[in-house]
Amino acid sequence: MPDTAGDRSTPRVGLFVTCLVDAMRPQIGFAAIQVLEEAGCVVEVPEAQTCCGQPAFNSGDTGRAAALAKQSIAAFENCDYVVVPSGSCAGMIRKHYLEALAGEERWVERARALGAKTYEILTFLSDVRGYQPAGRSLRASATYHDSCAGLRELGIFAQPRRLLAAMDGLELRKLEGNDVCCGFGGTFCVKYPAISNAIVEEKADAIEKTEADLLLAGDLGCLMNMAGKLNRRGAKVRSFHTVEVLAGMADGPAIGEEG
Repeated sequence: MPDTAGDRSTPRVGLFVTCLVDAMRPQIGFAAIQVLEEAGCVVEVPEAQTCCGQPAFNSGDTGRAAALAKQSIAAFENCDYVVVPSGSCAGMIRKHYLEALAGEERWVERARALGAKTYEILTFLSDVRGYQPAGRSLRASATYHDSCAGLRELGIFAQPRRLLAAMDGLELRKLEGNDVCCGFGGTFCVKYPAISNAIVEEKADAIEKTEADLLLAGDLGCLMNMAGKLNRRGAKVRSFHTVEVLAGMADGPAIGEEG
């Protein structure tokens, strides 16, 4: 994805926290702020932000999705970039706001402008800022799950691996079916729980076969789904969002563990 916001040495970055991070794992938001500041950015967290509108949009409630899109546009459009610790939410802003706002030309243009400067955080760190977790080490093995929205909508694959490879002592192990859905799928797991459970069961099998210490990914929804299944199976693998590892925050409770 090209850097459409131009060359700014100290950009003002608006952090779109996401609903799940805000409600379930705020540490990811703090980790995101840390690494963005290390990458030379001034980070702002607009208080007017709420949901990106993806659950409503995926459920056919285009009117509610459009209202949430307008709220996000108004909250973030004065930032140089919008950065999101979730490929699915970033994809909603980049690609689907135009659909939700179809027919409202003034808002469509504002949505197009916002989408052009919106990035999933690992892509932004790697491709836009050239960030390296300098001096940070982690003596552990990890395996990586490529979340569907990030991989298929935004082409996120090499970026997280490039960032993690720069960490001293971290061994990356191949996950069989790394690009296969974990079964979460947003509203999919609510509509089709039996199918979702069967999918995540297969994913958990593949994760445990790697014998890795850590499971990493870029979307909290996927991580919560996989960590929940792994914890119920009594697996020893611990789950973290990739930015937590990059920020040196993998020494605390993992996703699904008590603090």
